[in-house]
Amino acid sequence: MSAVATVAPRARARARGALGWIALVAGLMLVSLIGGLFVYGGYAQRGILDPESAGPDGTRAVVRVLEQRGVTVSIARDRAAAERALGRGDATLVLPDAPMLSDDALREVAKRARHVVLIDPRTRSLDVLLNGSSLGGYAPDTAVDAACDVSVAANARTARVGSLFLPGDGVRACFGSDGGYGLLTAAEGDRSVTAVDGLATLTNATLPLDGNAALALGVLGQSERLVWYVPSPADADPGTAAPTLSDLTPPWVTPAIALLLLSAVVAAVWRGRRFGPLVTERLPVTVRANETTEGRARLYTASGDAAHALDELRRATRARIGRLLGLAPRTSPGDTADAVAERLGADRARVRAILVDDRPSTDRDLVAAADRLRDLEASVRAAVRTEGTLR
Repeated sequence: MSAVATVAPRARARARGALGWIALVAGLMLVSLIGGLFVYGGYAQRGILDPESAGPDGTRAVVRVLEQRGVTVSIARDRAAAERALGRGDATLVLPDAPMLSDDALREVAKRARHVVLIDPRTRSLDVLLNGSSLGGYAPDTAVDAACDVSVAANARTARVGSLFLPGDGVRACFGSDGGYGLLTAAEGDRSVTAVDGLATLTNATLPLDGNAALALGVLGQSERLVWYVPSPADADPGTAAPTLSDLTPPWVTPAIALLLLSAVVAAVWRGRRFGPLVTERLPVTVRANETTEGRARLYTASGDAAHALDELRRATRARIGRLLGLAPRTSPGDTADAVAERLGADRARVRAILVDDRPSTDRDLVAAADRLRDLEASVRAAVRTEGTLR
């Protein structure tokens, strides 16, 4: 019988330990799942100049206005989707900066469209698609006059142009400022390539400024169909992509890191604190109660905290009085004071001051308060003893 009684607590302790580990693993899995949803789910923030972003740097507003004017807008988030959309007929291609595409790939994508609009051009794309054009500084944040006969610019009259460009051979330029131009365009037959700073003209925040809306609609609305290409890192030509970290590291690095992580987990389980009940340990020496009391008293004296010391005395006194009066262990100090006042027929305010409210500021006040506690406890003992004798 005793063996069974001994084994049962151990089995329960092991069960509690296993449940603790299961709860820990489940919590980690839940946190990982929630983090994955935030990173890869619908909460991911769209990028700058993204046609589906409603943020200040997004371009959803101009897309909605174009759709209201009868332009069909297709959003392609990789090169293959863009080429498929352009293969369905004449369309305008919106082309942001695409550093992952080679010069030949840039020309190949651009020639599939009737009109190409560079909304975040860099010197390479300007050089490749606009006959040697390049970047030329930045315009002040003020309206700039079109000062040219290009219809889309002349209709807008003024605009905030942002980046400035230097035109190449045969390239027409508008919105001149500080030696550069805010819009470049080159036509070849019925095809055209136009460059404009989309951050200064097309975003949700800048579209309402000056003539930006008219310029944006004129540049992007040249065809009944618009393909908005959002480049992806996967669009890089084979062999032209920059090597990744995994390509640069030796093949043994990943298994070594996995082994180190596994070793850390095993060490944590081996050396970590076990789940289960606390175990009492026999102390090497026995400390007498009076020595502990004197030690705490010295600490209170050194700190000069008379109020804290009196609180300890009151707590012990209320506990003893509560047992004398048959009160519950969880009786509040105020209810204990009321019970003592009723039993002794004393003033409630005075009894409450002794047991709860008085705050000593000096050692002399502390000694006087301790004497009052002792006298009050003695009075309660005498009243209880007298009532028991009468009965």
